[in-house]
Amino acid sequence: MIEVSGWTAEPVDGIREVLRAARAEDGRPEVDPAGPLPREFAGGLHLVAHRSGEPAGYLHLDLDGDAHGHQVAELIVHPAHRRHGVGTALAGALVERAAAGFRVWAHGDHPGAAALAAKLGLARARELMVLHADAESAEWPEPVLRGGIRLRAFVPGQDEEAVIAVNARAFDWHPEQGALTVAELRAEERLAWFDPAGFFLAEDDRQRVLGFHWTKVHDPVAGRFGGDPIGEVYVVGVDPDTQGGGLGKALTLAGLRYLRSRGLRQVILYVEGDNAPALAVYRKLGFTRFEIDVQYGQ
Repeated sequence: MIEVSGWTAEPVDGIREVLRAARAEDGRPEVDPAGPLPREFAGGLHLVAHRSGEPAGYLHLDLDGDAHGHQVAELIVHPAHRRHGVGTALAGALVERAAAGFRVWAHGDHPGAAALAAKLGLARARELMVLHADAESAEWPEPVLRGGIRLRAFVPGQDEEAVIAVNARAFDWHPEQGALTVAELRAEERLAWFDPAGFFLAEDDRQRVLGFHWTKVHDPVAGRFGGDPIGEVYVVGVDPDTQGGGLGKALTLAGLRYLRSRGLRQVILYVEGDNAPALAVYRKLGFTRFEIDVQYGQ
């Protein structure tokens, strides 16, 4: 029997259990055993489904929505309770509660998610591609910097406002990234994975920040990439006034070489499926498609 609890504004018991079980099976989401929930589950509303008295699924609804005004949901079913109607029950609750035009993520583009979306009359609205590169065999040359630009590491407590200003300009088109705030960046700095040495800033001779490459290292997950830790090209942002001079590529190479210097053999990144220029750049750097995340919407 499946029981769906009422929506709550605060996380409740069972959420972390579902998320950690999903990570062990799917490699995502990344969940701190004792710290705060990942940023995508912050705020908004929470809903937990139980099956036979055990936490079986979790639904999060971001009421603020993305930059285009769509409320965005994350729906995760515990691996031990999949194919038993838990996802259908949570999806029904989502349709009843969410505002018109909502979006919901399906990580990994599973056929089951596609079938459920079809039942609900939802169509593919966005594709986020996960690309992968073998760091041991990829050719990542020394970055070339022009016009007096230099690279340095991010300094916590000093560089947040400059990075957020560039981020907002670089990603004013992006549904999520462009809305990143100084407070959210500082919250990320408190997480165990944050590494300022792997957060590269590009600045000119007047010490103005023109771009950045924020790298990330994921803890190993059994069965995913051979159980090795995974590096990520987390965010690369360049001020639009500076684009076209090769700074984005230079920042990307600096981060990739740093990840490899840490002994990481696998690197991933996320890129919009319709961003042809970015896909072309990453393919030249040795990246190939690994997975696709799909956002379904009304």
